[in-house]
Amino acid sequence: MSPFNPNQTYQDTVLHVQAAEDFSRARNKALLSRIQHFMHLDKDQLLSFNDVKEILKPRNEVYRGMQVVPVNLIVGSEGRYRDFNKYFLPRSEHLRKRWERVDQARLRDIILPPIQLYEIGGVYFVRDGNHRVSVARSQGVESIDAEVTSLSSEISITPSQTVDELRDSLIEYEKKIFYEKTRFGELTGDYGLDFTEAGRYDVIYNHILVHKYYLNLHILEEIPFSDALISWYNNVYEPIIQIIKDEWIELKFPGYTASDLYVWIVKHWDFLKKKYGVHYSLAKAARDFTLTYGKRQGWFFRILVALIDRLGYCSKKRRNNKEAKG
Repeated sequence: MSPFNPNQTYQDTVLHVQAAEDFSRARNKALLSRIQHFMHLDKDQLLSFNDVKEILKPRNEVYRGMQVVPVNLIVGSEGRYRDFNKYFLPRSEHLRKRWERVDQARLRDIILPPIQLYEIGGVYFVRDGNHRVSVARSQGVESIDAEVTSLSSEISITPSQTVDELRDSLIEYEKKIFYEKTRFGELTGDYGLDFTEAGRYDVIYNHILVHKYYLNLHILEEIPFSDALISWYNNVYEPIIQIIKDEWIELKFPGYTASDLYVWIVKHWDFLKKKYGVHYSLAKAARDFTLTYGKRQGWFFRILVALIDRLGYCSKKRRNNKEAKG
């Protein structure tokens, strides 16, 4: 039996009190951060690794081994993203006991096992060691030992990004690649092919390929992709966009673009042709889609927004044409 050591007992008490105060301070900072971001709660939320994977869809995974990782680049978690906020501050009182144990180990200079992280887009997500990251960040520790596994991504992630901002970055990247690959803006003069969901530019590319296939059925020599793109744009895409403008369909789908609606209307049109026959008109399909899925709004609001939208559409069209020529 070891002898009683009053100094050791006193030290234990001091460290326990210090860790309790550290947690309370971190918890209060988390509450203050939530209040400061109450209008935009997504800016206070820790990123979910699974959500990010769903958006970026990485193809390769490589084990990188032991690394020293900057704590401020750890922006999310695989399984505990609801327990901590954007700055890895504890959001719940139930985290106290484990958090304090980790903090006491820090105060005693006890070396803990390295945490486990995923790296994607230049930032890191905790696989194991969320409390250790939280304590390190709350105490101003700049770096931490970690066992890292990297996932491939063409998109860079910034520490402050939200899930919605990351999704927007991916869409912008897809647009850039599509325009470079197809010369879409150069060939059509239209730089406003915009979507609110990722993966839509692949859909457009496939539409052009299908259009090219049908054009080639009637000629001996295969037409270039660029000719098929121009034909698709003039004979398929633009007529549908014009119907969307003429029928004010965008007003029934707030938050979505005309290009979004083009994709949905074409899909709905295919469904109706299979149901009622190949001669079912595009205009009827557009109206049926709007009546089936669109939101209802007052006639005055519709006219007002339509006029504003039409002026903006015409102005954007003139600007795009000017940019294409100049």
